[in-house]
Amino acid sequence: MRVFYGLVISKRIKTIFLLIIFLLAVAGAYRFFGTDVSATAGGKRLVPIYYVDTPEKKIAISFDASWGAEHTPKILSILREHNIKTTFFLTGLWIDKYPDLVKKIADEGHELGNHTATHPHLNSLDKAAIKNELRQVHTILKELTGQEPKLFRPPFGEYSNKVIEAATELNYLTIQWSIDSLDWKDLTQEQIFTRVTSQLHPGAIVLFHNNGTHTAAALPDIIKYVHDAGYEIVKISDLIYQDNYYIDSSDGAQKQDPPN
Repeated sequence: MRVFYGLVISKRIKTIFLLIIFLLAVAGAYRFFGTDVSATAGGKRLVPIYYVDTPEKKIAISFDASWGAEHTPKILSILREHNIKTTFFLTGLWIDKYPDLVKKIADEGHELGNHTATHPHLNSLDKAAIKNELRQVHTILKELTGQEPKLFRPPFGEYSNKVIEAATELNYLTIQWSIDSLDWKDLTQEQIFTRVTSQLHPGAIVLFHNNGTHTAAALPDIIKYVHDAGYEIVKISDLIYQDNYYIDSSDGAQKQDPPN
């Protein structure tokens, strides 16, 4: 009887010990990840729009601008030649350094998106600091071009529930991409062409950088391939659904709500 009682006590102590370890682990995770862990644990994982679920043969081309500008005039010339309007996500640092180019991009009919003021790792900031990053760019773009951006792309493609919530509270849609050209890695013209064209699909959002070494060189052949395949190239705002939609958390597809 004493042996049995001792075993029961031992099991209870072990159970309590394991429970304490579990609770400490959860508390530590919460402290490290903040509100994002609780949101995910609660079953609601927020994701940006990676692509649009559509039967229409349309894609959007986008350019992130956070460093350099020597290739930007050539890119604009190519887009003008093919009568294509795209979306440029600009950082505040880039806007401050190249205000005339920002005006030119806007004047030529391209859409301006918010890429934060200083290109930080947003997951490391609190919500107030994230909003400050977005507000700075919003204000300067409105003053400089008259455009009020509605689309936001997080630097480094990093996001969390906290980041998306902050953007949403400022009336921004958070945008990622489904095709990454990897032009920032100094891929060759041929490699960029292959990466983009081999993944082509309806509703795709393609990521380029305005100052990729071989982006401008690859662009004409990519445009020709896309057009020959029967696709139209549009701005992101002309690709995405504006209402009656949801974002599939499994792959970031923006989908229309099912009919009632």
